[in-house]
Amino acid sequence: MKKFILSLNKKPQRPIVYLNDWHGIDAMIDTGSLFPVWVADESILDMLGAKRIRDDVGVSGFGGTVKGSLYVIPLFQFGELMYPHFHIVTHKLDLPCQMILPATMFRNLQYEIDDKNHLFQVTIPDEQSNIRNLVISDKAGKLHVLCTSAEDAVGGI
Repeated sequence: MKKFILSLNKKPQRPIVYLNDWHGIDAMIDTGSLFPVWVADESILDMLGAKRIRDDVGVSGFGGTVKGSLYVIPLFQFGELMYPHFHIVTHKLDLPCQMILPATMFRNLQYEIDDKNHLFQVTIPDEQSNIRNLVISDKAGKLHVLCTSAEDAVGGI
C-alpha cells in the first residue's frame, strides 16, 4: 500500500485541498458529487493546456440541472495520483477554490478527511495503480463518470 497526505485549508468549513504540485490550484473534496467540476474562469483551463471537447453539457446538481462545457486536461495530478486525459465539466460558482473533486475519482481507494488536523489522506491498495483513468461518457443523453486504475480500459465521449 502507498499513502499520501495533503493539507486542507483551515479557513473555510469545507474540505479544500492545496494542490501545490499541480499549478497551486485549490480543490474542494465533495463526497456527494459525481463529476469533477471546474468552477473558476475557463480561461485558466486554456492556460493549463485543457481542450474543450463539447459545449452545452447538462450536469445535475447545484439545485437542478446546469449547462457547462466538457474539457480534457492532458494530465491532472492529485498528490501521488495521476489522471491522464482527465475529463472535467465547467460551471462557474463563487467558491474559495477552482475545482470540485468528487468521491468517484477515488474509486477503489481509501480516503480520509481529517477535519480536526486539516489533512486529507489517500491510501492506494497494492492492486491499484496511482495512474487513474477518469472519463465522462454520454449514454443515451445522460452523462456518466467512470474511474478505474490504469490497467483497466475505459472509453469516453
